[in-house]
Amino acid sequence: MGEENYKKLYEISELLMENDIDEASIEDAVIQLLKAFGEEPSRPGLIRTPGRVAQMYKELLMGYRIDPVAMVNDALFEVTYDEMVLVRDIEFYSLCEHHLLPFMGRAHVAYFPRGKVIGLSKIPRVVDFFSRRLQLQERLTRQVADFINELLDPHGVAVVVEGIHLCAMMRGVQKHEARMTTSAMLGAFRTSIATRQEFLDNISRGAGPMKF
Repeated sequence: MGEENYKKLYEISELLMENDIDEASIEDAVIQLLKAFGEEPSRPGLIRTPGRVAQMYKELLMGYRIDPVAMVNDALFEVTYDEMVLVRDIEFYSLCEHHLLPFMGRAHVAYFPRGKVIGLSKIPRVVDFFSRRLQLQERLTRQVADFINELLDPHGVAVVVEGIHLCAMMRGVQKHEARMTTSAMLGAFRTSIATRQEFLDNISRGAGPMKF
């Protein structure tokens, strides 16, 4: 990886590591929310709720506190291989930044190596890293693609994300069957119709409905 790519990745890492979860403030906020709902925070069923919610957000938003470079740096390998590498059906869970409600689904990530590959388990970890924070599906899709591109400098990267959003299912339009699909195509996947079609054919083959 070139020096400029490392610089970009470390800038991402340093920015995220500056953020931390303030559990005490979350607990205070939950108490105020419960009161605003007309509830009594001190009643037996709710007395431990603020602490539980703080712990929950610490887990759901762990992407703010992970060093992405350190996470993958020990799993980069020099390999002579120039065919498509694809990891499909990576399940993910995230929080919509507009309503703080979950959205979830699966991601498909592919790249054409340029002398370097990443360990199989690291691609799902990259998806988790970017999904475990307040997100938009469009941004999540692009961040995964850009990160893989900066990390490996491959001939091309393709990411497709399919998601269902509780903010559209539980409230608002209340469309329970609606699915959202977003994509990011870089390098060869963007410039070559045949390459892009090969990727799309691979992820559609045998694909079934999302189950959660």
